[in-house]
Amino acid sequence: MATGWKPTGWKVHGDGRTPPPGEVVAPDERLSWPRTAGIGAQHVIAMFGATFVFPLVMGLDPNLAVMMSGVATILFLLIVQGKVPSYLGTSASFVGGVFAIRAGVDSAQTDAWVTGAILVAGAVLALCGVIIHVLGPRIIHQVFPPVVTGAVVMLIGFGLAFVVADTYWPQDGWVALITMVFVFLAMVVFRGFLGRIAVLLGLVFGFALSWVLDLAAGPITSVLPGQNLRDAAGQACRPEGVYCVATAFPHDRVSFSAVGDAAWFGLPQMHAPDFKMSAILLVLPAVIALIAENTGHVKAVGEMTRTDLDPLIGRTIFADGVGTVVTSSVGGSPTTTYAENIGVMAATRIYSTAAYYIAALIAILFGLCPKFGALVAATPGGVLGGVTVILYGMIGLLGAKIWIENRVDFADPVNMVPAGAGIILAIGPVVQQITDDFKLEGIALGTIVVLVGYHLLRQISNRLSGPAPAVASPPAAGTGGDAGP
Repeated sequence: MATGWKPTGWKVHGDGRTPPPGEVVAPDERLSWPRTAGIGAQHVIAMFGATFVFPLVMGLDPNLAVMMSGVATILFLLIVQGKVPSYLGTSASFVGGVFAIRAGVDSAQTDAWVTGAILVAGAVLALCGVIIHVLGPRIIHQVFPPVVTGAVVMLIGFGLAFVVADTYWPQDGWVALITMVFVFLAMVVFRGFLGRIAVLLGLVFGFALSWVLDLAAGPITSVLPGQNLRDAAGQACRPEGVYCVATAFPHDRVSFSAVGDAAWFGLPQMHAPDFKMSAILLVLPAVIALIAENTGHVKAVGEMTRTDLDPLIGRTIFADGVGTVVTSSVGGSPTTTYAENIGVMAATRIYSTAAYYIAALIAILFGLCPKFGALVAATPGGVLGGVTVILYGMIGLLGAKIWIENRVDFADPVNMVPAGAGIILAIGPVVQQITDDFKLEGIALGTIVVLVGYHLLRQISNRLSGPAPAVASPPAAGTGGDAGP
């Protein structure tokens, strides 16, 4: 691979046209600018579905998330010195923790607590990157062996089942079911590029279906979270100090009122983070998944480019953490390297970082259109139900993939017991009250049980029967980009 990349220029590969069979475009090379722009646009579309779906699910501004993903990607490329081509999109690993924060409180400060917790998690991730860079990537495999990594990824996905069951699906069960089936078929029937954006196509299909149903069948009567809390007299109320119940009422599936009011150009709505310890502890388990995810993605890119990128794992994790800190500091979403974009590179054999800079600039321009953000935010809950049931399930099964590829032995109770217990605690979700003002629940509780339980039992087992064999490196799998098709 070529070296000596600078952020101000790339060498033109060959004649600047499509590389011949067997050749690749290295990170420090590019094709002609029009072709490079086309590849950059492909990267935008590849990351787009998950990058705006997950902020929507977390109650954050998808427009801001798209814009800041471009900013974070540019920072990432500068920090890794252009040696690891990758796009930083919205991470799915934080969804469970964020939902738990919002379920526990109903306050004007909730958004600030959410982004404050994400910012701290990003800082912890960046610190882990520095430690890994100093100590070497081997430390990852010692602290997070495949049985732990797989369990954490699985409980993050399956631990979100209650979000589908309690929040999205009840809003419009039939639209959710039809949207889910459409995505099923799109993933199998469509080939190549269309198959990769099956989730995005499902969102567009479900949106259009909901709009047609509004015209043909009229409003639906269902519960809308946060918008239909009523007291005994039927008056709107908030939970603080007042008995409130969620009540179903007639409403349109799709409302374009906010779209009409939004401007064509302008900055997305931003807010400063605030910090609440109970909220921070709920999202910290996502750091484990992000370390595993970044490690797997670096290894995947290294294999494709036939380059040893292991020495850059720490730098990559640090860059991802910095990206999350920067995006959340203005109210944006957490970031992670995206497998969808790695898939684009695998299909095109073009690893040029110039294409990623173009993709980042396109994302920033998208973010500067508030009308586009308002349209995304109008996505009906039933549509999100049909999509998230697939995304969460795929995240969970990626944990099983890690176990299979690393041949984790579940005949060993040291592997089976803490992993099984942690997953059940997350799926519940089980709540453990620690003090009057603090509790652990769901994904956070399950992660702690898996991590602490495994290492505790491993130490006891080693004392009784000698040291265990060395663990294998995690595979190229993750929970953010891998959530997409």
